[in-house]
Amino acid sequence: MQFIIFVAMSNKIPSLRTMGTLPVFMTAVSTILGAILFLRFGYAVGHVGLIGALGIIVIGHLVTIPTAMAVAEIATNQKVEGGGAYYMISRSFGLNIGATVGITLFLSQAISIAFYVIAFVEALVPLIDWLNAEFYIHPLINKYLFDTRSLGVIMMTLLTMLMLSKGASIGVKMLYGVVFILAVSLGMFFLGESNAPNGNNFSRMIKGGDSFFYVFTIIFPAFTGIAAGLGLSGDLKDPKKSIPKGTIWATIVGIIIYVAVAVKLFYSASTWDLATNQMIMSDIAIWGPIIPIGLGCAAISSALGSIMIAPRTLQALGVDSIFPGKLNGWLSKGRKKDGEPFNSLVITCIIGYVFIIMGDINTVAGIISMFFMVTYGIICLISFLEQFAADPSYRPTFKSRWYLSLPGAVLCFWLMFKMDFAYAAVSTIIMVLIYIWVSRINKDKKGIQKLFKGVLFQLSRRFQIFLQKRDTDLVEQEWRPFIISVSKDSFKRQSAFDLLRWLSHKYGFGTYIHFIDGLLSKDTYQESKEVMQRLLAQNNGINSKVYLDTIISPSYTSAIAQVIQLSGVSGKGNNMILFEFTHDERESLNDAIQHYSLLRATEFDVCILRSTIKGFGYKKNIHIWIRPSDFENANLMILLSYIMLGHPEWKNGVINIFSTYPPTEKVATENKLVELIKEGRIPISPTNIQLIPQLKEEKIDKIISKKSADADLTIVGYSSEHIEEESEATFNKYPDLGNILFVSAFKEKTIE
Repeated sequence: MQFIIFVAMSNKIPSLRTMGTLPVFMTAVSTILGAILFLRFGYAVGHVGLIGALGIIVIGHLVTIPTAMAVAEIATNQKVEGGGAYYMISRSFGLNIGATVGITLFLSQAISIAFYVIAFVEALVPLIDWLNAEFYIHPLINKYLFDTRSLGVIMMTLLTMLMLSKGASIGVKMLYGVVFILAVSLGMFFLGESNAPNGNNFSRMIKGGDSFFYVFTIIFPAFTGIAAGLGLSGDLKDPKKSIPKGTIWATIVGIIIYVAVAVKLFYSASTWDLATNQMIMSDIAIWGPIIPIGLGCAAISSALGSIMIAPRTLQALGVDSIFPGKLNGWLSKGRKKDGEPFNSLVITCIIGYVFIIMGDINTVAGIISMFFMVTYGIICLISFLEQFAADPSYRPTFKSRWYLSLPGAVLCFWLMFKMDFAYAAVSTIIMVLIYIWVSRINKDKKGIQKLFKGVLFQLSRRFQIFLQKRDTDLVEQEWRPFIISVSKDSFKRQSAFDLLRWLSHKYGFGTYIHFIDGLLSKDTYQESKEVMQRLLAQNNGINSKVYLDTIISPSYTSAIAQVIQLSGVSGKGNNMILFEFTHDERESLNDAIQHYSLLRATEFDVCILRSTIKGFGYKKNIHIWIRPSDFENANLMILLSYIMLGHPEWKNGVINIFSTYPPTEKVATENKLVELIKEGRIPISPTNIQLIPQLKEEKIDKIISKKSADADLTIVGYSSEHIEEESEATFNKYPDLGNILFVSAFKEKTIE
């Protein structure tokens, strides 16, 4: 898959790029070991037990480990600019897909700010309770100033002012102190007494507790820390080195600490206390106040991290001109002195205020989980598809494994619906609507068609090799048309191409090749490229499954000789060729007659279409004429008519069969045809089979001209004897009919 590097991005968004691996690690680990660990992990152990809590950790990391590996892989394959996960996804899946994920990722990052601010406010609850106990606080002040929402808005305002004045550098500087306080907090927690109130019953949980997946939904944001480090991609000196190392090490540290905390909590407090006391870690630690302090620092650090990352994602979307009109320029604009995304920060903070006012940390956690789960799933999917596609341009220096990426992607999407079906359904609908909206605004940018391009190539390649290795002499019921048509009249007439696309729509493969007369040179090669673009443009929007190509050759004979030896797009040899001519331009007819014996020698069925001004009429009536000389052609003519009815344009079509019979064999001929149609399950009513007494050839030709005058397509057989005896006259007997398809089968086909 070809990666496009937008150098302009780095020009539009000035950055000092001074950060190394440590900020990535600390940003990720401070988010992983943050609000959820301190506020909600005791709740998880109380409601689902130790085994359930360990299960949550395992399942969470069955998502995050493949994602971390995929992140490391994708980051080491390309230059990573600002925008983090959005940049990586958009450069792999195309801007429309990337923008869809990028917008939802931005929303989850912006909503995360509210989550962490609310968590910080909840860390202040013990302080507020102490102030109420020690000092009298007026009820009105207590109600309006110390309310969770009010404190959240105040805190959000302070953080916004801090970011506007100091920029991202202040957040990175704070990380060192935050990680140190987190380490001290966890150390004091682990040094606290373990009273083992739950005994040896690992599954012990509160009666009537919340379900496993509901608890998992609330806990999952704890595992989203790997995305935090990605957001610094535009500020890193060496993203290919720093992102993989920082992300993977943060994930490993997170696993170890979460398992240890789960065990410590279970053996240190009763199930009831775990389930109902969100500050239970404070009761266990050797010095209780350190836990609210650690929680507050982790929450405020994570909030700052989200305020740093979310605007950069939105800014990157603006740089890629995802949004309509002048909005892109406004969002992508950075502060002159340091490139800080000032305008994007304003939008981010507004979203943060909205969700802070909602005030419910569990609801916010559920929304975050959905959007992050989608992002992680798509990152894993990128890794799997890139590995499967085997694109030479995909050369990461760090390689994950497809058997990690594929289960990771599947698990992400499965967990979404297990966690909360309604949220998952709404999230999916929102993403589909965003994709439709983005695609309409950015019609020139690659979308979902880029998603599986490499995968389809690999599947096609493997299927073709599989079929070739197992190819044997096919029995007749396995016959299907592999048709090729070579024409220099592609832009004069459409009849041959139309017939080819009808016959190859459902049951076969069609290859249409435009013939360019001349020697291969720079000029003719350039001409072939221009012709190819014209062919594609001409057939854009048509319901066609025909493979288009061009061929440069010094003669039509050499072109035919070349194409009949090629395997074609199906991966198998072609078995039928289609020529086309008109009454006033017979050169193509002469070509068909001239090459007939060559095509028969190479076991081709040869079809010649005579186009007329009537065209294919209303695409309703197909007349098949079966004469005594058509014993080899009859079944092929019937099969071709049946195949044509499989195309939507012929869905109301009716097949009529006309057959001649010797005077004494009318009943036998009719029974044979009816039985053939019945056993072959061909949709032809017995009433549409008409028998005609065997007459001289000239009289049969007149009957054909009379009875098929209004047919939209007439199918008539011919043989090598006709070519030898009558040559062109074989195809010029019916001047008053519409389009006629002359069919010559190499051998009889079986209808069963």
